Amino acid sequence: MGSLTAVRILDSSPSGRSGRWRGLVSDVLLWAVVAAPVGYAGFSPPYAPYAVPLALAKVLLLGVAVVASRRQPLVALVLAVLGSVVDGNFVFAIPVFSYLAGRRTASVGPAAGVFVLIVAGGTALNLGLLGTGAATWFLLASVLLFAAVFPWLVGRYRRQQQELADAGRRHFEASTREQRGAAERIRLRERARIAGEMHDSLGHDLSLIALRAAALEVAADLDDRHRAAAGELRASVSAATERLHEIIGVLREDGGASVRPSGETVADLVEGAREAGMAVRMEATSVVAELPAMTGHAAHRIVREALTNAARYAPGAPVDVCLTREGDRVEVAVVNDAPSAGPLPAPPSQGSGLLALAERVRLAGGTLHAGPDSDGGFAVRAVLPATAPVDTAGLGLAAPSDAGEPDAGDPGAVERPVDAERRLHDARRRVRRSLLVALVAPAGFALVLSLVYYPVATAGTVLDRATFDQMRVGTARSELTGLPRRPLERPTTADRDGCEYYTDGNFPLAQPTWRLCFTDGRLASKEWIA
Repeated sequence: MGSLTAVRILDSSPSGRSGRWRGLVSDVLLWAVVAAPVGYAGFSPPYAPYAVPLALAKVLLLGVAVVASRRQPLVALVLAVLGSVVDGNFVFAIPVFSYLAGRRTASVGPAAGVFVLIVAGGTALNLGLLGTGAATWFLLASVLLFAAVFPWLVGRYRRQQQELADAGRRHFEASTREQRGAAERIRLRERARIAGEMHDSLGHDLSLIALRAAALEVAADLDDRHRAAAGELRASVSAATERLHEIIGVLREDGGASVRPSGETVADLVEGAREAGMAVRMEATSVVAELPAMTGHAAHRIVREALTNAARYAPGAPVDVCLTREGDRVEVAVVNDAPSAGPLPAPPSQGSGLLALAERVRLAGGTLHAGPDSDGGFAVRAVLPATAPVDTAGLGLAAPSDAGEPDAGDPGAVERPVDAERRLHDARRRVRRSLLVALVAPAGFALVLSLVYYPVATAGTVLDRATFDQMRVGTARSELTGLPRRPLERPTTADRDGCEYYTDGNFPLAQPTWRLCFTDGRLASKEWIA
């Protein structure tokens, strides 16, 4: 339910609305560009019967193609090609929709199938139903090559360039995460090293002190007062040893252990400060005692750190401790007045205590603000969650330490550097291949068209030069030896009747080479066409 709400919020956001408006404007401009040639020819006088309704239908067909180009760009390309059957001005829209098909289609297979279908259908229509000649078919096939296939290749290349840029960005992000992870591992190793040193040195020394205090406590010649003091010393050393183990736990596992003494509450902290001579006023609601463990530890740490700083930097100044709960939030505030005298002698502070406190509050899910107050004092204020953290497993969000293999289908999944490197390599390979195809494919398609067109156009029309030289003017047509069985189509520039045209087989266009003119069934003239 939360994910659906987030989607609705994103869809109704200003950026989402502006994106939709930009898409609408771009579609309108695209429709105006591709419809301009068709509309100009259709709405310009003189008007043939039904010219205006037919032009309107053509313009609406282009509008449907523009709308379809968003989700089904190949359908838009097919609509433009079908429109070119009834109006040649649709040919200006074919490169546009072909480029969009290459830009917006992920796979090659559907596009290849559409192009094969267009070629097969166009060949059957022109050569079979309409009876156009081979030259016209070759011209239309060439138009399809350069107006459809080549723009599609360009669009495909641009799409893969974008994929390469995305892969490069993801590779950079993965490398950055890997560097941060390496720094974090170094930090954790150093913490573990410090913990080991503390355990080996301080732990041993504290154990010896406790042992000597125990021996002193059971000494026979010791009076009761000193025996009680030795017992208190042994208990204090034991407590210090326990505290040391907790601190080592904090160093070895980030956020895992707490230096809070077992059972100590914020009220106990305040009472201990009062016994030490501090003037502390406390205000706390009863519901604060029911806080989650993480929040309770953070509140205890905030009060303890703030009281320590107040005793050090504002000795004798009154301190106010306030813990209140509002809804699902707990506010902790420790404010001390301006000190009446200077701070106690001590080394200069580096602010590490407040930095550690801020990290503890962040891990608990809260925020911390610490700084001088308006009346010259100092205030530490924090806002903490009053409820346990929500389990993010159901939302598909895992903690960084628990992150495993990235989900290839999840765009928000954390990608490993090796996967990002492989993705970048694949994207580069696809771009190089697309560039090679974009350069080679048009020449290859043109060669294939020529190989198909040439034998069809030249079959039974080739007249070699030796045969042409042997022909004599005045010879009856039926007596001419080596005359091909059929002439070529008359060139559009021909102005003589009774003439036949033949080719010498020039590749690939098989242009007319010889002209033989007949009068009353006899060869009247023969000539070579330059």
